[in-house]
Amino acid sequence: MKRYSSAFLEKHPHLKGKDLETTRKVCEKFKTIPMSVMNFVEGTRFTAEKHRKQASQHMNLLKPRVGGTAFALQAMGDQIHQIIDVTIAYPGGAKGFWQFLCGKVYEIKVRVISYPLSSELLGDYFNDGEFRERFQEWLNTLWEEKDRQIEHLMHSRAVPSG
Repeated sequence: MKRYSSAFLEKHPHLKGKDLETTRKVCEKFKTIPMSVMNFVEGTRFTAEKHRKQASQHMNLLKPRVGGTAFALQAMGDQIHQIIDVTIAYPGGAKGFWQFLCGKVYEIKVRVISYPLSSELLGDYFNDGEFRERFQEWLNTLWEEKDRQIEHLMHSRAVPSG
């Protein structure tokens, strides 16, 4: 998805809403094909600088971008049956992709939780203020728990394998 900054949209107002239209078209196209939809709720990679600029209230996460998640669920809600929440923690500190390929990443901890998609998570985020508030509260609560889980994963001992 191509996202535009507010400054860019001021200069090119005809592109406003283009990202949502693209998402809607893709969701329609894939309604009849078995698939997985991945949504990176923070919208970008975590860096200390981005965290500082956002003044995120979370220790380990950027602020969630709620609208895209709500929109995808609205567009494909009748096709989605569960939400798989994946949390990844790097106790030795996040490394770059090249360091990962070279075997310089020694420990990764992953937590996966499956949530059934309930009807309370489906609605018109952009035109229903009451639903928007409920959805934001749900995602913010999930984000608080995810932040606590990352903190726990970062400081818990690894379980020996095999």
